[in-house]
Amino acid sequence: MAKSKKIKLFIGLFYISAVGLFLYFIFTKFSFQEITSYEFIKNNRDYFYDLRQTNLFLLGVSFILFSILWVFAAGFGSPLALFAGFIFGKWFGLLFTVIGLSIGATLLYVFANYFLKEMIRDRFLNRFQKLEEKFQKSEFLYLLVYRFIGGIPFQIQNVLPCIFNVKVYNYFWSTFLGMIPSLFIINSIGSGLEEIIDQNINAPSVIDLITSPSIYIPLIAFFGLLIVTIFFRKVFYKN
Repeated sequence: MAKSKKIKLFIGLFYISAVGLFLYFIFTKFSFQEITSYEFIKNNRDYFYDLRQTNLFLLGVSFILFSILWVFAAGFGSPLALFAGFIFGKWFGLLFTVIGLSIGATLLYVFANYFLKEMIRDRFLNRFQKLEEKFQKSEFLYLLVYRFIGGIPFQIQNVLPCIFNVKVYNYFWSTFLGMIPSLFIINSIGSGLEEIIDQNINAPSVIDLITSPSIYIPLIAFFGLLIVTIFFRKVFYKN
């Protein structure tokens, strides 16, 4: 128990330090007003577009490595997917995001399974004990459904399978495949935002954004997927 507390403290300090250093770097280079301005966003869109055209591989590898560290530091997945769609477009964005998030989540799972397993069991076993029988029936299939429907914060979702002694191979591939539908939709929204910024010198209005097919089509798909996953969550987590 003392060992778990020390590791938990280390992770917390690491996360706070990483976030603090990132924010310090950003705000020493730019002011808050610059970061939130349309001109700043458009200029950086142009910068990343040129970088993508000249060295897609290096930019993609850098993004994947950053994604792995981000997930390992308990970061959310959606902002990365949105950013990847904005920088790489929907298809390359999906590829780089799903690779980075899957590897990061798997490394976090291995780490948590080795160091934090007892702490995770003590905290979550009673709440999710019914899932244990499902995972025993078909580990890969239920992990795939588990990833697809979500319903649990991404950080907890990554470590919860420690309770069920999931194989690393099944964990990685179920994570990889299960996240593709939701990540593709979020990537598409990011890609749509990039297209709109490319076509507008001045900041577009909210009406212009939501009436653009590159935005409202993935948004409709997102809400459709949300309805479907809510239905399956009730079945999956209840019975």
